[in-house]
Amino acid sequence: MKPQPDVPASERGAALLSILLLVAILSVIAATTLDRVILSTKLSGNGQAMRQARLLAFAAEDIALARLADLRAADTTQTTMAGGWLATPRRFQLPGGTISATVHDSSNCFNLNSLVQDSEGALAINPIGRDQFVSLMTVLSIPENSARSIAAAAVDWADSDNSPQQNGGAEDSDYLGSAQSYLAANQLFAHKSELRSVKNVTPAIYAKLSPFLCALPVASLSPLNANTLLPEQAPLLAMLYPSGAMTINNARSILAKRPGGGYGSVLRFWESFGAQSAKPIQAVQDQVKMTSNWFRLDLAVTSGDIELRETALIAAEVVPPKIVWRSWGEAE
Repeated sequence: MKPQPDVPASERGAALLSILLLVAILSVIAATTLDRVILSTKLSGNGQAMRQARLLAFAAEDIALARLADLRAADTTQTTMAGGWLATPRRFQLPGGTISATVHDSSNCFNLNSLVQDSEGALAINPIGRDQFVSLMTVLSIPENSARSIAAAAVDWADSDNSPQQNGGAEDSDYLGSAQSYLAANQLFAHKSELRSVKNVTPAIYAKLSPFLCALPVASLSPLNANTLLPEQAPLLAMLYPSGAMTINNARSILAKRPGGGYGSVLRFWESFGAQSAKPIQAVQDQVKMTSNWFRLDLAVTSGDIELRETALIAAEVVPPKIVWRSWGEAE
């Protein structure tokens, strides 16, 4: 047997150090690989739970669409609060998770797109919609001068031209000079939150207005359903009158006298104001409806550790009702 050569002690220490260093590197690699495997497994599980949550949300949409179709078919002449469907959370337990669904009447809001109207293929100011927006703001204690400038700027945000309205209008030049430059949309509002980008709309003003706003995908006056207006929505009834002509308390008093089964006809609704009460112009009287064509569906879905929220706008004037748009995340 050939004798092994003697290895100096210093070299034996270096070899041991190299082995220890190699073991440390392999340990780090192993730990990193394990962390990535755990992360990948968790991401995969979360992805599966999110897919499950979205499938549950789609199932809840189908249930809501069927219920709204039944609601419309039950009485084609008027939509009332009978049955307790309005703003009442409904909870469903389905395989894979739970759903909380709430339906709101989206006819009962100020339609930001009523600020404009179609004019030979272009969007131009609708003075009635603008005045109703001013009236809504003043009844919510927003100073009238501010209300008029905001309304003018909001008209410019949606209309097709690049000429600012009088009394506070704003077009591209007003926004290009801001800290974060952008342009006016010059098209219909896609969502009420766009109003936050309009000149002179502060966070405090938007917070006051938000509960009463919507952006229906039509350039027409807000189609208020007198049968389903809630007491807290009294400012929407007051906005039908010129600024300062009707108070919130007066509007709330009128809604408190509503028949349990609804008014039955628009004529009966206006007759309930009394012979001595001045009525708005005919175009405004005609915008009050007995049926609802727009609904908002708010969903809260829980699947495993995932909590998903969805808001959807439903058009019910078509048969069957259909989803116009949906958004994921916290509802505004």
